[in-house]
Amino acid sequence: MNKLIGLVLTFLALLVAVATHGQDSKAVLFDAGWRFQQGHLSGAEQPTYKDTRWRKLDLPHDWSIEDLPGQLPDSIVGPFHKGAISGRDGGFLVGGTAWYRKHFKLDKASANGKVFIQFDGVYMNADVWINGHHLGNHPNGYTTFQYELTPYLHPSGSDNVIAVEVKNEGLNSRWYSGSGIYRHVWLTTLNPLHIDRWSTFITTPSVSDQLATVSLEATIQNPSKGTFTVVTELYSPSGKLAGTAQQTVRASGPDNIPVSESISISNPAVWSVEKPQLYRARMQIRQGGKLMDETSTPFGIRTIHIDAQTGFSLNGRPIKLKGGCIHHDNGPLGAAAIDRAEERKIELLKKQGYNAVRTSHNPPSPALLEACDRLGMLVINEAFDMWVQPKTPQDYHLYFKEWWLKDLESMVLRDRNHPSIIMWSIGNEIPEAADTSGYDLSKQLANAVRRLDATRPVTIATPLFITLGKKGKTWDDTAPSFANVDVAGYNYAYLKYESDHKKFPDRVMYASEYFPTKGIDNWLKVEALPYVIGTFSWTSMDYLGEAGLGAPRLVKPKPKDGTGSTLFGDPNLFLKPSWPIFNAYTGELDLIGHKKVNAYYLDVVWKKSAVEVLVHRPIPDGYNEANFYYNFPDQLKSWSFPGQEGKKMPVFVYSRAQRVTLELNGQVVGEQSLSPNSITAVFEVPYQPGILLAKSYTDGQQTGVDTLRTVRKPVAIRLTADRPTIHAKPGDLAYVNVDIVDEAGNVVPYVDDLLIHYKVEGKGKLAGAANGNPADASSFQQPQKRVFQGRGLVIIQPADTAGTITLTAHADGLPASSIVITTR
Repeated sequence: MNKLIGLVLTFLALLVAVATHGQDSKAVLFDAGWRFQQGHLSGAEQPTYKDTRWRKLDLPHDWSIEDLPGQLPDSIVGPFHKGAISGRDGGFLVGGTAWYRKHFKLDKASANGKVFIQFDGVYMNADVWINGHHLGNHPNGYTTFQYELTPYLHPSGSDNVIAVEVKNEGLNSRWYSGSGIYRHVWLTTLNPLHIDRWSTFITTPSVSDQLATVSLEATIQNPSKGTFTVVTELYSPSGKLAGTAQQTVRASGPDNIPVSESISISNPAVWSVEKPQLYRARMQIRQGGKLMDETSTPFGIRTIHIDAQTGFSLNGRPIKLKGGCIHHDNGPLGAAAIDRAEERKIELLKKQGYNAVRTSHNPPSPALLEACDRLGMLVINEAFDMWVQPKTPQDYHLYFKEWWLKDLESMVLRDRNHPSIIMWSIGNEIPEAADTSGYDLSKQLANAVRRLDATRPVTIATPLFITLGKKGKTWDDTAPSFANVDVAGYNYAYLKYESDHKKFPDRVMYASEYFPTKGIDNWLKVEALPYVIGTFSWTSMDYLGEAGLGAPRLVKPKPKDGTGSTLFGDPNLFLKPSWPIFNAYTGELDLIGHKKVNAYYLDVVWKKSAVEVLVHRPIPDGYNEANFYYNFPDQLKSWSFPGQEGKKMPVFVYSRAQRVTLELNGQVVGEQSLSPNSITAVFEVPYQPGILLAKSYTDGQQTGVDTLRTVRKPVAIRLTADRPTIHAKPGDLAYVNVDIVDEAGNVVPYVDDLLIHYKVEGKGKLAGAANGNPADASSFQQPQKRVFQGRGLVIIQPADTAGTITLTAHADGLPASSIVITTR
């Protein structure tokens, strides 16, 4: 694929449902009724093994986020342990080995069919047995895999046993991975004559306002000689029939038969970020008047175009990618990919102003991609964090040579029809990317992706520091690897854009990662340079693991005599042990979804806001604040600091205007000029309660104002649910914000340690309790949690029967508060 990339793409998407599955209408959710036991067990794969005392649970499940049984030495009540093998990389959470078993019976309708089990994700090294027969081992913790069960099943009405051993052993990840069967499992029964899994591929060779051509490809698994009919119907976003086609296939014997159709749609409704409109394609196989198989595939009609002259366009309209990197965990739920948790993550990011995410550094859950399809979020889908060279001793490098093609096929074939996906990434910060071995591998991977899907560009994310420790190597040595892909991802390398453009004028670039503190520097490049198509911050939301990467830390400065702490000012601080800090704290949003200073700053960078004012949290006497580039100084959206009266407070004002002023209680206390690439003004203001006001001006005209008011004492607990009514299904969740408020309803941000006790009654249960504090390593599963900056979060999971759920919160010194959520 040459450097002028003219891409016309149409993609599938999966329609909203609390549990949906690919294109296969005959898949049933297989999450309920599993048994679980941790430890190395002998014989647990055998169907006769006694598991009656094992714990009963439903999937998705992550055992590493659960409270440690009996509590290990040096740990607190919760899932964290200072001596965990995962260390700071894994957020001090504990892996190990565990088993899952499920007993089930086939119905009579399945007796003559082909039965498959599919796992959307198991972390990691999963061995699977059916009725004592070993089906295989799958080492990758993020890719989907499937086994056929048919030859080993017992007759209908008899007991069958699936057994899964999961081994999350050693140090195998640079972030929190979770442990267990943490994504959905599906059981599918198919007629011997059926549409092959993941074979359906929908594209649009031409799209205009008046007409779109929809091309469909699929493979039919045919067991014998015979004739059958393939009927294809396309339905509009409103559910009306938009096009149809039919063909008769005559098979001379058993074979995999490719079929294709081309159908025109008049006045197509295109899929876009603003209006993510989804069509649906229904494909049926009929034989002798009987329906043999059927798939239903939502899809979107849209085009993208990428080149170094015009940048990135969606449906002919230029768009700059306002992106954020995300990890796969869901905070207090751990890695469990519950559908509503995945959807809420994208909702929060969409509200924050993002139009794109990068799934660093692995394929995401189907549920997350479905949410991106429905909500209009563009996606860079990433395959690997390492190839042959390791980043941790027991990571995927041990399996790469044997498994990379199978795992790449799993990602691309499963996901290639999502309208949200705009690029495939073959790797992140690959150490060998500047060496000959890396050039060869990047070419193999990129070509493999193109064989599976030639409609999207291939990318790779390479950091500026890739040549550190490589004798004689420089940044220019990355050129052969970049030449193998279509779009170049630059991690922390925005200063290389212009010089590289002179050498490679057709290279399309983007910031695949950047330090949050360098947001304006990176975005100015995007605004000025058409060949730079966007930025992806590290990160859009806090995540578990890489503990302390961006968390401010208090340290004692080094005395003049040379003794004492050497951490202050140490650029390697972010690599040092951070206990009890357990999350990275680099996010624009914190672990429970609230905005941090990074987010307010980004609002200004993207001109979502004209001016923002924040205040540095008071630093205790005798300490300094130590930071790395992944975060700002510790700032709050607050002018409420009781006990600090008269103390000079650093006040930060962010604006892209020419000038800002700061007022306190009606008096101007400062004024500063700003430049386009320096959007931060810092003032020192003696604290006194009242109103702090920041104003921005350009060409003498006021462009914006931001206000902070001193709040009064806390008087109440306010509970606010994200939705008053939810589905009566375990895949849905209610997220309840817990705010400590004053008599006017303002959040009291200086309340950092108030313990809230919770009680859940009715048709649901507590799924998690959390706050945004990166160092509060207490349980997520107990019915109590302290607030942080006046805020907390409770997650409620409904039962599968309709009714109501009542959440009650109480704390010392405040009246109890309740909220009722309806389930239907």
